[in-house]
Amino acid sequence: MIRVLLVDDQPLVRSGFRALLDLEDDIEVVGEAGDGREGLALAGEQLPDVALVDIQMPVMDGIEATRRIAADPALARTHVVILTNYGMDEYVFHALRAGAAGFLVKDILPEDLLHAVRVAARGDALLAPSLTRKLINRYVSQPLPGSPGGAGLEELTNREREAVALVARGLSNDQIAEHMVISSLTAKTHVNRAMTKLRARDRAQLVVLAYESGLVTPRSSGGQRGE
Repeated sequence: MIRVLLVDDQPLVRSGFRALLDLEDDIEVVGEAGDGREGLALAGEQLPDVALVDIQMPVMDGIEATRRIAADPALARTHVVILTNYGMDEYVFHALRAGAAGFLVKDILPEDLLHAVRVAARGDALLAPSLTRKLINRYVSQPLPGSPGGAGLEELTNREREAVALVARGLSNDQIAEHMVISSLTAKTHVNRAMTKLRARDRAQLVVLAYESGLVTPRSSGGQRGE
């Protein structure tokens, strides 16, 4: 059963999402909150698999709530998905830096919402290749002060670096396996080991780190620097 927490200051949005999610046999809404602080408290109590979190809320916004969830070891299994009215914008980018697994636009189709919740619960990033490129071109190619640079890259093996570069293109483990001519299990192992070494919470953070570090560049969109 996938446990979902809804955090949004608009009751109509929460009730609409709850009505849809409650129809699914494998999904359970375990709580609702109207601001980030209340959502953070509920997350600590309910330990959801997925938290759908609005960006702009009173008391505590979604970015700060995401940052605190990502920093709490007790919530290591909680994947935050940001809800936005505007699509890709600077707020979404900062939320990804804070530890969000991805983002959804609030006018998403019902079937896409259900798919997204299941993808997030598995620990996969909600970043399609086209949106990843847009993210990179607008923000990651211009790192903010204090970005991690290449920290930790020297710990990666060549195959792990290759796998991270492919993750940054938006490829799944099966697609990475096909590209590298290895098994899906081996591809998953490379990705997981790279996440551990780079201290990336999930694949979304791995994408950000790959571009911020220069392992891949917006121009190459998938090859390692200098290749």
